[in-house]
Amino acid sequence: MDAQNDTKKPDPCSFVIFGVTGDLAHRLVIPALYNLAATNLLPEKFCVVGIARGAMSNEALRDDMMKGLKQFATRTVDDAIAQRLLECVTFIEADPKDPASFDQMREQLDALEARRETTGNRLFYMATPPSAFAPIARELGRAGMLRENGSWRRLVVEKPFGTDLESAKKLNAELLDIVTEHQIYRIDHYLGKETVQNILVLRFANGMFEPIWNRNHIDHVQITVDEKLGVGHRGSFYDATGALRDMVPNHLFQLLSLVAMEPPTRFDAHSVRAEKANVLAAIQIQSEAEALHNSVRGQYIGGTIGDTVIEDYHKTKDVANGSTTETYAALKLVIDNWRWAGVPFYLRTGKALGIKRTEVAIKFKQAPFAMFQGTPVEALSHNYLVIGVEPTEGIALQFNTKIPGPAIRIDGVEMKFRYKDYFKAEPSTGYETLIYDCMIGDNILFQRADSVEAGWRAVQPFLEAWKNAGSDGLKSYRAGSEGPSEANDLMKRDGRVWRKLS
Repeated sequence: MDAQNDTKKPDPCSFVIFGVTGDLAHRLVIPALYNLAATNLLPEKFCVVGIARGAMSNEALRDDMMKGLKQFATRTVDDAIAQRLLECVTFIEADPKDPASFDQMREQLDALEARRETTGNRLFYMATPPSAFAPIARELGRAGMLRENGSWRRLVVEKPFGTDLESAKKLNAELLDIVTEHQIYRIDHYLGKETVQNILVLRFANGMFEPIWNRNHIDHVQITVDEKLGVGHRGSFYDATGALRDMVPNHLFQLLSLVAMEPPTRFDAHSVRAEKANVLAAIQIQSEAEALHNSVRGQYIGGTIGDTVIEDYHKTKDVANGSTTETYAALKLVIDNWRWAGVPFYLRTGKALGIKRTEVAIKFKQAPFAMFQGTPVEALSHNYLVIGVEPTEGIALQFNTKIPGPAIRIDGVEMKFRYKDYFKAEPSTGYETLIYDCMIGDNILFQRADSVEAGWRAVQPFLEAWKNAGSDGLKSYRAGSEGPSEANDLMKRDGRVWRKLS
């Protein structure tokens, strides 16, 4: 994101990162802070505090951050800007299993903030495994570091937020026993992407789309998040998680809620988040039998993607023998409300696929073509509005037109808009907007407790059905392919097909 003349700077604050030595902090959080610094969108009075369990000097942490920045930055690193950012970095050792360390942390933080003149505003970012969320929050609460008394205190929680409905409810209850809902920022980096945010603008700022954005004109919706990478070195995490837990209640449901929500009464956090929660709550809850019928799950076997050889998922380090964890999931969902009654939403996501692509495809109903009888036209091309999120951000509209010549021949064409062609914006991590919003207190792009629980409630039948089925119904697909061939049957029986990705 680039600073505009009317973009306000955040209040003075300290940015406290738990898990500062971890992969997430190096790959995304620190590069995002650098990009904010480069666009002059960090507070004038600011400090970064890195928290980890092992001892480390300030100099060692700064050197480590600089190495990570050089490796993962999305733009050319200006050493002067990087040094100014890293000069305000301080390391504090703390472990939630050691309450005394949090008492010492409070004292060190108070002294640091007095020197930095940050006025006591604090943003606590949990770049940690999910198991650490509640223990860290409890210690912060016990030590009084989350108490708002003339200054704001905010808690940023990464996904996954729970592993099922029960655990999500428990985590919500634990956090809300310590802080209020307005202090919690459940972050999903997909919502930091420009095209995802643009869905709201596309729908509600253009008079041409909203009148046809309903069951009368839309046949179905496809939401795809395909990844080329395999599980890699994350075997232990992934084998306990799987594609459904990892992607659907967060990434895919965030896209679904923006596409399907009703117009909010105004563009503010409360109104937008309420409508997103409402549409997730309207997803039809399926029985286990229905969930099995309306889903396909798969697991990849060895193959080649470009020049990279991907081994069988079963051979991945830390994956259990005979694991039935899915690396691919496809679902059919229905939203029970007036706008979407009878319009299926097809979701698919997977690892080790032949193409990396995230998109939302709106398929409009077929136009009647009886008037073209007696011509070479046998069928019309599909009418799609395609919102591309990754790797290319943009929007494409597919429609039919006449091929030049004396005969009536029709072909499908596309009108395309690409962000990189129209706006000369610097590449970003997707976290810049979200971190900036955390600092200014705008939680419009963050999930609320009821929205999180509604998402888990919708996927719970699939989790239980797949668990009870074991290996029955688990399909294989070769790495580098489009996924299990059975995923096509999910749509074929409805007379529909997946949009070909390219």
